[in-house]
Amino acid sequence: MSARPPNPSGPLKVAYLVTRGDDIGGVQVHVRDLAAAMRAAGHAATVICGPPGIFTEELAERGIPFRCLPHLVRPVDPLRDPMALVELRGALRELQPDLIAMHSCKTRMLGCLAARATRSATVSTVHGWLLADGVPMGKRRFYGFCERQAARLTTAIVTVSHYDKELAVRHRIVAPERVTVVHNGMPDEAPRRDHDQSAGPVRLLMVGRHSPQKDHETLFRALALLRDKSWTLDLLGTGPDEPRHQALAREYGLIDRVHFLGYRKDVSTLMATADIYVLISNWEGLPLSIIEAMRAGLATVCSDVGGCRELVVEGDTGCLAKRGDAAAVARHLGMLIDSPDQRRRLGKTARLRFEQDFTFAAMFDRTVSVYHGVLTGRQVPSRQ
Repeated sequence: MSARPPNPSGPLKVAYLVTRGDDIGGVQVHVRDLAAAMRAAGHAATVICGPPGIFTEELAERGIPFRCLPHLVRPVDPLRDPMALVELRGALRELQPDLIAMHSCKTRMLGCLAARATRSATVSTVHGWLLADGVPMGKRRFYGFCERQAARLTTAIVTVSHYDKELAVRHRIVAPERVTVVHNGMPDEAPRRDHDQSAGPVRLLMVGRHSPQKDHETLFRALALLRDKSWTLDLLGTGPDEPRHQALAREYGLIDRVHFLGYRKDVSTLMATADIYVLISNWEGLPLSIIEAMRAGLATVCSDVGGCRELVVEGDTGCLAKRGDAAAVARHLGMLIDSPDQRRRLGKTARLRFEQDFTFAAMFDRTVSVYHGVLTGRQVPSRQ
């Protein structure tokens, strides 16, 4: 069925699909900011998600309209997924969007099927395929099959990193000419860092859900090797693995120096008072939290997974460690803990790199270009 022709000169009507409304992570932040910017630019943008919670509260605070589908859940659910599809079709028939922007594997599957009800074009933004090393093999095979089926029904695919484009091509998810790379970007609204980096314990910060994607255990193993140094660690985020991670912090003798702060709305303020940003993961797409750290002028130590090396330049803006390599993480952190001058140098370069390549304005302009390209039949080339 061909897409319903839009008015190319008028405002766009976009429906954003994301699975969870009761949690917030990088995908939700991306969708929230994108929908707000679309509305500010005169377009119509509505978010469709699962049951309400933290994410929908933030949408409401910003005046972004949203629809909650009671049966839309993140895991594959043979009983609830068909009902979620019916709910999604109903919402799309009412909204009649020109374009459906899908932001998870589940919404890609459901969105492509539901789009037939409104003849809307579809754009799938991939924030990291579940095909990467670090994802359990059974999960990789299952989601690989699902993604191949969804790709056949999707008008256009956007990946947030060149790594993810290459991964999709290697696994034969989609042909390279159908993929556009648009790096993530963040608004430049962070408080400036003005504290004395040489005073008191060095403040480490990590933002991430307590879930299998993040590798808190490797971070704790690294920090256990640095007990003789002066540091503290703030962990931001919630998730099912938080109790296990708290137990691990006790096991490694770190519980007095590791602070589990849960979900926080003042991430940018906490970034401004940190000294080093840390993101130790099993897999990633293109982490927004690293871009936030670059924006705040922080040196970063992260796992060399996904698109992280497209953000962090080794020895220039931060340090990369092989996945699961606690000794390398400890070596990089130890060097930065001991050297305020090195932290300042890397942080200054990171800030310049953010200004040049990872602003929200640049990401927004390219995303809107993709939308217009899809609706007018033009292909938007990837930025190298």
